[in-house]
Amino acid sequence: MSRSMTFAISLLAAGLISSSVLAENVAIVGGKVVTGGPEGTIENGTVLIVDGKISAVGAGLPAPEGYRLIDAGGRYVTTGLMVPYSSLGVQEINLEKSTVDHIVNSPSPFFKPASKVPFSAAFDISYAINPKATAIPVTRIEGITRAVVAPAGTDKIFAGQAAIIDLAGNFDFLTKSRAAMLVEYGISGKDKAGGSRGTAMVYLIKALEEAQAAAQPPKRSRKKGAGAASGKGMLLHPMDLAALLPVIKGEVPMVVIASRAADLMSLVGLKERFADLDLVILGGAEAWMVADALAAAEIPVILDPTANLPSSFEALGSTLENAARLQAAGVMIAIANGGSPGHNSRLITQAAGIAVAHGLDWDAAFAAITINPARIFGVDGQLGSLEAGKLADVVIWDGDPLELMSSPDMVFINGQETPLVSRQTKLRDRYMDLKNMTGPLAYKK
Repeated sequence: MSRSMTFAISLLAAGLISSSVLAENVAIVGGKVVTGGPEGTIENGTVLIVDGKISAVGAGLPAPEGYRLIDAGGRYVTTGLMVPYSSLGVQEINLEKSTVDHIVNSPSPFFKPASKVPFSAAFDISYAINPKATAIPVTRIEGITRAVVAPAGTDKIFAGQAAIIDLAGNFDFLTKSRAAMLVEYGISGKDKAGGSRGTAMVYLIKALEEAQAAAQPPKRSRKKGAGAASGKGMLLHPMDLAALLPVIKGEVPMVVIASRAADLMSLVGLKERFADLDLVILGGAEAWMVADALAAAEIPVILDPTANLPSSFEALGSTLENAARLQAAGVMIAIANGGSPGHNSRLITQAAGIAVAHGLDWDAAFAAITINPARIFGVDGQLGSLEAGKLADVVIWDGDPLELMSSPDMVFINGQETPLVSRQTKLRDRYMDLKNMTGPLAYKK
């Protein structure tokens, strides 16, 4: 092995370079290839990977000479899964403040006298993400290759800007920064806006109007400093205003946390008021009640299909059939784990399977954890399906991906095979058979 290759491998192990730098040409043959694209599912399919991207997908394609040959042997071959909402890399231990980076709620020394950070929409989660967080490999070995990492909130209804990352564990983990604007509505939003949903909506409308005005070409005025540019009477901090400009133009989706059917209808009205707004619902426990209105407004819903109990007064209409009813009405859905997005995002396949058990079509459920999240966040040109030209996030499964007992045999991110190893698997392997342990006990040299 050459010195340069040895050095590159050492950098990869340290997470200092991308896995795509060492991506090899790979031919995966003989698989049940779920493309997620126009070709559907291909029996005895072949996936060719070149330089970290998919070069071809088809039935019975021969493996070119010099490629690494992997015989899938009839196993499922799919694109990597994508979590549409998580706190991966910004939340290690909930009760240990030093490991929590997705909430802004403390006084800042940058503002005198010391006070809470005056901006909220401008909060950019991408700077806080730790690609070496232990939850990332735990999630990756379940076939999840990309995730939306979202802020959990500030003391205002604008929580901040989300990012999309890959889960290879390298320091060039960012797929897309400032990928969405998170907004709290419903119970959490009303409490942060004065105690009423009415106040929260007035605040949201006023903020979007200020962004809309700022997006317009400035009007000439004889008065120096006249107009919105002067900042007089402005609701938004200048940094928040700048962060909302691409949102009001529809260039960045605005993801609003809401569950009650009445709240969702208020958001439909908001979309009618701001036509360019790319609005997405997160939660949507009662979304099935207003499915037709959401479909007509082309508002996607990111939901947890396992939410079947009235956990609050805004989720009294929770049902396991929520996903199936929304899909039947023509609403684009994506599946997330609502209970613990920091550590249990890996359970989205289980949630998708439960949705199938309660009426959702299998292909629709799989799309809800692959191509649909990619579409919602504007990265479907790169991710979400096995199609030529897209990034080679590929998973080979030992069974049906939505079956509870199935798991990945191989995971590729950017064309590079990633180890199916986590802290848990290392502990399991070390201590499972104490009688035949070859290594020393942890406290011995």
